[in-house]
Amino acid sequence: MHRALAVIAAIGIVSSFGCTANKEEGAAPTSSEAPKPPPTPDLENLPLGLDEGSVNIPADNPLTAEKIDLGWHLYYDKRLSKDGTIACVTCHTPEHGWSDGKPLMVGIGNQVGGRNSPTILNRLFSDLQFWDGRAASLEEQALGPIQAGKEMGNTLENMVATLSAIEGYKPKFTAAFGDDKVTADRVAKAIASFERTVLSGNSPYDRYLAGDKAAMNESAVRGMAVFLDNNKGRCSICHAGSNFTDEAYHNIGVGMDDPDWETSHIGRFAVTKKEEDKGSYKTPTLRNVADSGPYMHDGSDATLEATVDFYVKGGHPSPYLDKEMKPLTLTDQEKKDLVEFMQALSGEVTPVSAPPQL
Repeated sequence: MHRALAVIAAIGIVSSFGCTANKEEGAAPTSSEAPKPPPTPDLENLPLGLDEGSVNIPADNPLTAEKIDLGWHLYYDKRLSKDGTIACVTCHTPEHGWSDGKPLMVGIGNQVGGRNSPTILNRLFSDLQFWDGRAASLEEQALGPIQAGKEMGNTLENMVATLSAIEGYKPKFTAAFGDDKVTADRVAKAIASFERTVLSGNSPYDRYLAGDKAAMNESAVRGMAVFLDNNKGRCSICHAGSNFTDEAYHNIGVGMDDPDWETSHIGRFAVTKKEEDKGSYKTPTLRNVADSGPYMHDGSDATLEATVDFYVKGGHPSPYLDKEMKPLTLTDQEKKDLVEFMQALSGEVTPVSAPPQL
């Protein structure tokens, strides 16, 4: 389960094919060397702390270097959007823990969406995607924002036509799939392949667990005890396993104080139509959580401290509140220690040398 660490590399962002990206989407490359795609993960030797047994890759989309390279280009290419202004990286950028640092996502025409942009870190270990789990796979998820009116606002047909007209993509599709035909399915498989390379492990917590007792400070060690104590912090009930998520859906009361919650915060119910799923959202990973705020599906908590306070009070009352949501009795020091522990979950991220250029 515990394997060798991944190496951090400088991350810069210039959108593909020579178009300059917005600065908030990344820093300029610091090297004159040609950008290189991320390496294909060694699935039997993942970064320290990650669980090889939890890897989730569809049988019809095995990881290959060629698909990762293609997906890397597509992920940074704003021309997948209707007006050429939004790429995947716009809302999921390395500077913000592969989220965007905003309470709610902002798409074409500066339209504000209804949910916070979740991180893509460690998607190698998940199946259902989006806050409400409406996408059955990472491949299905990749096509969702492209078609969403407030995100990239495009159609799959128009996206395919746009990419088919770009000569630079032809050899990349051929290398990845055997010929240069552009299809929505191939685009989805390539983007998903790239996203599965974005991993975080070898955090101070992982090193501490592996025997390096100097890896975490005393406050973080105390916070770990609070986190793991199901009579104290109760955090590990849902934030479980090597990726700190049970990949399940819970109503913790976020948005339940909104009179219009059945429209704005209906959550998993929109997918399952089960009464008990009203207001339920997916448990996010806590890997590199210190980098990916604001928090909650609506970005309503700006800091980890505010998030801890929300849990301490037991969330907002709701007839659908998860049975595990209960008020906590934590001292100010215990709350600080809990935040310190979550900061110790920030690990080393798979190297992405720079955005692609062609």
